Amino acid sequence: MNILVVDDEKLIVKGIKSVLEQQGYKVYAAYTGNEALSILATENIDFIILDLMLPDMDGMMLCRKIRENRDTPILMLTAKDGDYDKILGFELGADDYMTKPFNILELIARIKAITRRSESKANNPILSFGDLVINYEERKAYKNNKEIKLTLKEFEVLYLLAKNQGKVFTREEIFNHIWEEEPVDVRTIDVHIKNLRDKIEEDTKKPKYIMTKWGVGYYFNKS
Repeated sequence: MNILVVDDEKLIVKGIKSVLEQQGYKVYAAYTGNEALSILATENIDFIILDLMLPDMDGMMLCRKIRENRDTPILMLTAKDGDYDKILGFELGADDYMTKPFNILELIARIKAITRRSESKANNPILSFGDLVINYEERKAYKNNKEIKLTLKEFEVLYLLAKNQGKVFTREEIFNHIWEEEPVDVRTIDVHIKNLRDKIEEDTKKPKYIMTKWGVGYYFNKS
């Protein structure tokens, strides 16, 4: 698997690169946003580790640019630990978030957790709900035969709800299923649900697919 590490702190990049290469990954390094975009344009990158603070452009801006035409998993690294930055990162399409300083073993575990599901070739059905089609093996969703641009985590939330039609999941349960860990900030789930509704619903104020059970959580409409 090819991993792109984007960080202007060369010692941090060197350390991450060394450990990941020991794990068998091929690692590309970029120290600016523009270098990262150049590598993405020429190399087949499977995973991105992205620092929030870059010398030429904000990491959030770079995340937005990447999400314009790619659904490559993105894990954000930053010295900032404010809730606002985390929520904004998820809104822009980041799949996970770690703050510096971090444990390199935890970083590896998160990479594996994110990619494990995307690489799985389990025999899962294609789910169809009228004009909405969800293909698990492709990790893609379509509406009116046009692909809906979803991040990996958005797809996983959608698939979890859709394959369990009518079952109400609390935010904590969704977090546990998708991130496979105890919830850090369940508002993350609200951000993903909002993004999904913006992308698949005709009218977000009157959703057809993803419903809210007030005071409990979310579910996929049976009808």
